[in-house]
Amino acid sequence: MQSFQFSYGPRLIAAPGAAERLAELLPAGRCLFVTDGQLRDLGLADAALAALGQAGRAPTVFDAVEADPSRETLMAAVAAGEGCASVVGFGGGSPMDVAKLAAYLLGSGEPLDDLWGVGRATGKRLPLALVPTTAGTGSEATPVSIITIGGAEKKGVSSPALVADWALLDAALTTGLPRAVTAATGIDAMVHAIEAYTSARLKNPMSDLLAREALRLLAANIDLACETPSDLEARGAMLLGAHLAGVAFANAPVGGVHALAYPLGGHFHVPHGASNALMLTHVLGHNMPSAMPLYAELGTMLDPGLERLGTQGRAQGFVEQMAAICRRSGVPLRLSEVGVGREHLDLLAREAMKQERLLVNNPCAIDEADARRLYEAAL
Repeated sequence: MQSFQFSYGPRLIAAPGAAERLAELLPAGRCLFVTDGQLRDLGLADAALAALGQAGRAPTVFDAVEADPSRETLMAAVAAGEGCASVVGFGGGSPMDVAKLAAYLLGSGEPLDDLWGVGRATGKRLPLALVPTTAGTGSEATPVSIITIGGAEKKGVSSPALVADWALLDAALTTGLPRAVTAATGIDAMVHAIEAYTSARLKNPMSDLLAREALRLLAANIDLACETPSDLEARGAMLLGAHLAGVAFANAPVGGVHALAYPLGGHFHVPHGASNALMLTHVLGHNMPSAMPLYAELGTMLDPGLERLGTQGRAQGFVEQMAAICRRSGVPLRLSEVGVGREHLDLLAREAMKQERLLVNNPCAIDEADARRLYEAAL
């Protein structure tokens, strides 16, 4: 058997209403509650905040987190959290990423610029609980926080110290999501599972097990979650699938799809899930020479009818299945739909090359010329 290491991630509670149990999971004292203004306006955080207040946790609410959160937002959250005994991240990937890194900075007192990259955050953070309100990023399961620097470049901190103590999967929080958000975040989670399963670095039997189950749950429920948003069973399955994919890619990290998606978010403010969907089939095609047997395995898992085909046919069938899911979901399919033109291709390709920590995990090498070609194919 191959040698490998695997981390199971945070302790998990999955149940409707789970967010109201936050108070029993956190230490006494004031709590920094990181979320965004839209979630506050929708009232999604009300029950959790009330429960925290009634239990004497006196939440300090920081709700200024934007999509692709900036360094300035992160540091404002840290300032708001001075004197707090714990941190809650409540929302999509952006609030949870800010909460993770804020908990670490508050607990360790270390300078942010010493932490960028993999394994450089080795101090102690504040107790941390994360509550996802979308079934996509898997941020509640991962040791990664992504912050936008200088308005366009995305930088990450990746360290076991950022893994939360608790993740709470509350399907009732996701039933009001717009279709576009459900679709984009669901595809984001599917990309996490696919890239973990095909990761050129640190892929292992445990991450494979979770990635396959994650993809099965997500593929079986994304259409229903989009078409019948109040279906708690489908919503719960999507949340669990996203979480399992998060644990998988926390151990077997993502690659080329994410590397090419990040510049679209940084420069054109395309939502992360939509960015992944735009680049997915093009990167899958690029990876086919190396990843064909693995794509074939995923293809037959999603469609047993592909068993009658050879390896290449099963692998191509998998790519076509993913393309069909993207079409049915209604996410943008061409870069031109999100404001990207031919004149932007060189910039995007250069920016993608900065994502070295992701590119090293891709089953096939992607150089700047490859990246430009893949962006051009997606126009």
